[in-house]
Amino acid sequence: MTPILQIEQVSKRFGGLLALDKVTLNVNAGEIFGIIGPNGAGKTTLFNVINGVYAPTLGRITFRGENVTGLQPYDLSKRGLARTYQVVRPLAELTVHENVTVGACFGRENLPLEKAETVADEVLQFVGLTARRDMLAGKLNVAQKKRLEMARALAARPIMLLLDEVLAGLNPQEVADMLGVVRKIRENGVTIIMIEHLMHAVMNLSDRVFVLDYGAQIAEGTPQQVSSHPKVIEAYLGDPKIAQRFLEGTG
Repeated sequence: MTPILQIEQVSKRFGGLLALDKVTLNVNAGEIFGIIGPNGAGKTTLFNVINGVYAPTLGRITFRGENVTGLQPYDLSKRGLARTYQVVRPLAELTVHENVTVGACFGRENLPLEKAETVADEVLQFVGLTARRDMLAGKLNVAQKKRLEMARALAARPIMLLLDEVLAGLNPQEVADMLGVVRKIRENGVTIIMIEHLMHAVMNLSDRVFVLDYGAQIAEGTPQQVSSHPKVIEAYLGDPKIAQRFLEGTG
């Protein structure tokens, strides 16, 4: 089976800084693929290269069999690739419904306004924001803004969704609720790649986990394989016992 996404020897340099160093990975259709690594490991840079914010310095990106290396984010959105951002970016002076309508208008299906508004209502119900439909986006709390960010991406009707730390800043109940939404998204046939620092969540949710450190791959495999990998333990705090507790979410 051909992977839905192939990253081949991708490097990204900013002047003298090598942010990504020959990263190679494959993501299969329908899976949840976790990306972890210490702060500054290159995770968000990798997302930015995948969805066209940055063109890679070297390497090739193939999405659904097409070479998409260097395409702009709006081109990739039309091809079925959407993302959320670690720092949420709502259109603060628009309503929640209007924010999600924008996502539908400029997504894969390029919907006219009336249809986009219908899709927005469907997606708001899916993520649990219907009650906030007519509220200004800037008035939402952190958890609600995270859901809005996800709703706007889902309204684009993605085939693959990149989630950048959607659990950051949430309390335990909000984390559990958001994990339920992520699982429902996968059940609807969307492939998911997620960056996450909440280790017990990403380890319990992901089919496979990919680990970056200083821009380079240090491990890839099942959550069980990755959590016991010597290089991963070394990257997380150095002390094997502390690192193990951290990776399992108990420390």
